[in-house]
Amino acid sequence: MVYICFSKENNYFCTNPIAVYDMKKNDWKERLNIVYSTNPDFEYFTDEKEENDTLPKQQQKLRVSIEKHHRGGKTATIVRNFIGTGSDLGELARLLKTKCGVGGSAKDGEIIIQGDIKEKVIEILKKEGYSQTK
Repeated sequence: MVYICFSKENNYFCTNPIAVYDMKKNDWKERLNIVYSTNPDFEYFTDEKEENDTLPKQQQKLRVSIEKHHRGGKTATIVRNFIGTGSDLGELARLLKTKCGVGGSAKDGEIIIQGDIKEKVIEILKKEGYSQTK
């Protein structure tokens, strides 16, 4: 039996069953490099990283610092070392932004809060139960 697939990335035709995608899972974002396949039994594997389970608040060792570098001269308060899912990181960022009354973002395992409010952020985190915050 010959399996057929086309690769959009390298612009070539192949007969390798490893590069074939199970069409039952029709999520195009998961199979960006596979255009079409004739093998119904192949499982396409993505290189997604598994998210860590969120540690309890008392075990989180958060570090709060001030940065000016690469921010157009503006000061930002950075919260690092959060271990957990992206949604939990986003919830914590939303809580800090709301309580501080400023903007910010959560990405790459960091929470970026606009302004020089390090002491206020540490105080809020300790009130929320993050006792090992420095």
